[in-house]
Amino acid sequence: MSKVAVGGTFNPFHDGHRALLNRAHQLSSGGELLIGITSNEMAGKKYHEIEDWEVRKQEVMGFMQDTFGASPVIVRLDDPFGPTLYEDFDYLVVSPETESTADLINTRRTELGNRPISIELVEYVLAYDGQPISSTRVLQGEIDAHGNLLQHR
Repeated sequence: MSKVAVGGTFNPFHDGHRALLNRAHQLSSGGELLIGITSNEMAGKKYHEIEDWEVRKQEVMGFMQDTFGASPVIVRLDDPFGPTLYEDFDYLVVSPETESTADLINTRRTELGNRPISIELVEYVLAYDGQPISSTRVLQGEIDAHGNLLQHR
């Protein structure tokens, strides 16, 4: 049984997020899964509108319960690290976009005398055009949450 951490803004929720959470759930294999969701304040630094934290939390929790029958621990992230600097985890599940944060977490953990966490990279889920599905592309109306081209009239 593994202890796994994954984090993100999860807005709008798309297939890339589903792949990340799926892998995190697989790795936790009946152990503990901690999902960090960026706070409204931290998410507000992004360049697009973000749903309220509670709304994003409910969407993630609904996905985990409906898909896996799982009730992970969900925490609010007020910084990029959350509990990963001080708590021990077996895996940190990341996307290419967040891999550098995982490297920074492990650097800080080592400086604090804690063992590094194994980083599990989940590659981008690609849209119809071979480019990554991203929240920005979904919000711009270029693609839907599954990476399909949206028809403009």
